[in-house]
Amino acid sequence: MATKEDFYKLLGVDRNASDAEIKKSYRSKAMKFHPDRNKDNPVEAEAKFKQIKEAYEVLSDPKKRSAYDQFGHAGIDPSMGGGRSGGFGGAESFSDIFGDIFGGGRQQQRSNVQRGSDLRYNLELTLEEAVFGTDAKIRVPVLVSCGECSGSGAKKGSSPVICSTCHGHGQVRMQQGFFSVQQACPTCRGSGKQIKDPCGVCYGQGRVQENKTLSAKIPAGVDTGDRIRLAGEGEAGEHGGPSGDLYVQVQVKDHEIFTRDGANLYCEVPISFPAACLGGELEVPTLNGKVLLKIPAETQTGKLFRLRGKGVKPVRGGPVGDLLCKVQIETPIHLTKEQKALVEQLSESLSGGGKHHSPQESSWTDGVKSFFDKLTG
Repeated sequence: MATKEDFYKLLGVDRNASDAEIKKSYRSKAMKFHPDRNKDNPVEAEAKFKQIKEAYEVLSDPKKRSAYDQFGHAGIDPSMGGGRSGGFGGAESFSDIFGDIFGGGRQQQRSNVQRGSDLRYNLELTLEEAVFGTDAKIRVPVLVSCGECSGSGAKKGSSPVICSTCHGHGQVRMQQGFFSVQQACPTCRGSGKQIKDPCGVCYGQGRVQENKTLSAKIPAGVDTGDRIRLAGEGEAGEHGGPSGDLYVQVQVKDHEIFTRDGANLYCEVPISFPAACLGGELEVPTLNGKVLLKIPAETQTGKLFRLRGKGVKPVRGGPVGDLLCKVQIETPIHLTKEQKALVEQLSESLSGGGKHHSPQESSWTDGVKSFFDKLTG
């Protein structure tokens, strides 16, 4: 089976080309290779024209273009390819081809049913709510189907009528020289119907705004940036169309004790100078209650202690994270004369030990001395 040529190369555009650029290039290529304009070599022209039209049908559709950009030809439905079946003996005319560009070729009635818009709601959660999950009540202003007219837009007891301008097609055709241009009907705005007697509640729109209170089930383990989709809870569609979706965007508030990083939690634990020297046990908070943390003697500030399984279980699965406690040795303040005298006695007692009592300070001092020796050497 022959390898298909890249669609962007076929149309002669860059991969980041805009819709307008793609449309303009397609129009130019279609005119050049249409069999009606290539009487000397119609077979080759027809094949090239089909390739160009297939490329345009994919790249002019946002969903198909996205799939093609990610996966190439394998990402698009093979049943769509090659343009319309059949040759050009009773062929597509120029009005058919360029009607696709200007809003549709063959005359056909357009549906006025439209899906409602998706909505976004920003939801702030505490760290506890995000870790353990919760049922959140949210209040959302949204367009809903008008109950008075059942979404039709027409006054109760009446119905929309066929548009007198486009006769229900939703489009009108205009001849502009060589081209036949089809565009949305200016009277009914493409719906194909007119409302002669509008509803007194929604004034012909078929939708009204109201505040809805919804219950959003937040799964355990969510984090800032996660989205929960509530299907069908967005805006109501126009003229009976399906409702859009509501996306709840999660934002986790800062916690007074813990900082979260993925599945792990971090906290700083202040300890006294005597506890750091002599060791001991310290009560440490976790999201599941208190635990005892054993502090070994001669603990240095900045030391990390890991409490396994005391973190967060990720919403997408995986092992529970850990709680990492960082020790901060607290310097005593507001000392009395007696306390200061005791500290001075301790300092004098320790000063004779040198590296034995203060290995980090001695190492740092030696490093500084070596640094200055190199500068003056």
